[in-house]
Amino acid sequence: MSAGSRRAGVLGHPIGHSLSPVLHRAAYRELGLDWEYDAFDVPEGGLAGFLDGLDDAWAGLSLTMPLKVEALPLMDFVESMAKLVGAINTVLIQDLGGVRQLTGANTDVWGIQAAFREAGVARASSGLIIGGGATATSAMAALGGMGVEAPLVAVRNRGRAGGLLRAATKMGVRPRFIGLDEVSAIARDVDTVVSTVPAAAGAELGGTLTSVRAGSALLDAVYDPPVTPLGAAWAALGGTRIGGERMLLHQAGEQVRLMTGRPAPLDAMGAALSSVWNR
Repeated sequence: MSAGSRRAGVLGHPIGHSLSPVLHRAAYRELGLDWEYDAFDVPEGGLAGFLDGLDDAWAGLSLTMPLKVEALPLMDFVESMAKLVGAINTVLIQDLGGVRQLTGANTDVWGIQAAFREAGVARASSGLIIGGGATATSAMAALGGMGVEAPLVAVRNRGRAGGLLRAATKMGVRPRFIGLDEVSAIARDVDTVVSTVPAAAGAELGGTLTSVRAGSALLDAVYDPPVTPLGAAWAALGGTRIGGERMLLHQAGEQVRLMTGRPAPLDAMGAALSSVWNR
């Protein structure tokens, strides 16, 4: 590394599929920054050790599963949104008067809202979230900020959605749980949907859809494949499909802004992302 160079990276397990290096490296090139960004396979329980080994060159980290919740007690400060949803996907490493401070943030909520705004959806009156994990909790916060106070949440097992329920209480949001087998009947009654389930599970749901509300928008948080069976089925019935890569782009752009202090070059980052799909 040259003098003045900084480091950042994405941590998780497994991590080989991550597109974060593509996005962040493209941002650094466009901004003219001599920064490095790499992927590190860090399994559950390994985050504290990784953090202990960081030197002064590090500016920040992106976190994916299974580290988003594990990071909470390891931070010196947790920003309000990350605290609200109970998950951190961004760690800022700052020198405050010679003392290192780790700040935990969440850009997933921003990424979801920005992806909807990009598709022309800034406000919503009704919403459906498919899945009950960490991304679903971020989706609940995002839809709540867009005006959805009582979202429907479709889960296979309500007993595994404890984190989402605790977050809902903090947010003042009143989710109503339904089964995955009810999604097809509900789809025609909601104007915003966020799916957080794997592509295979989404494909099963897509196969049951018979109609959706005209003008309704579906954001599928999955980005591999770029067009999921659920997204394709939604669009075929007249809805708006928002690919998970748009959420990925916008949440990464906010990470770049937080880590570098400069506006993210979203066009350059988006072009780099598109080049991956077109290989």
